[in-house]
Amino acid sequence: MANLAKLEFDALDITEKNYLTWVLDTKIHLKAGNLEDTIREESSSSSQDRVKAMIFIRRHLDEALKSEYLTVEDPLALWNTLKNRYNHQTTMKLCEDTITEEHMLEKTFSTFHASNVLLHQQYRARGCTEYN
Repeated sequence: MANLAKLEFDALDITEKNYLTWVLDTKIHLKAGNLEDTIREESSSSSQDRVKAMIFIRRHLDEALKSEYLTVEDPLALWNTLKNRYNHQTTMKLCEDTITEEHMLEKTFSTFHASNVLLHQQYRARGCTEYN
């Protein structure tokens, strides 16, 4: 029973500072459990798979977020709601500066591991203009 309380990775914090790593970890774990289709538009997943995904996602949310999204019963709806909430926050002004694609690219470049310096330089030299 003690294993049931263990999380595979950190829960999404109410401040959402760990949102990007949480999304990646969630996608990886859903894919490993053959549940990745449950968070896609045009999903043909069974109701049982949607329930499994919903349990998994809710289990990895901060308690305050769980109660905030208590009435959401579909994993795709919850996924999109959390994604929209985060995207809204990234467009807000921070210290009088709007966060732009260039800021996000620069942040990405600055977090490359030291062994990927060449890749960092190539992306910057080519003037990448999209951030994913």
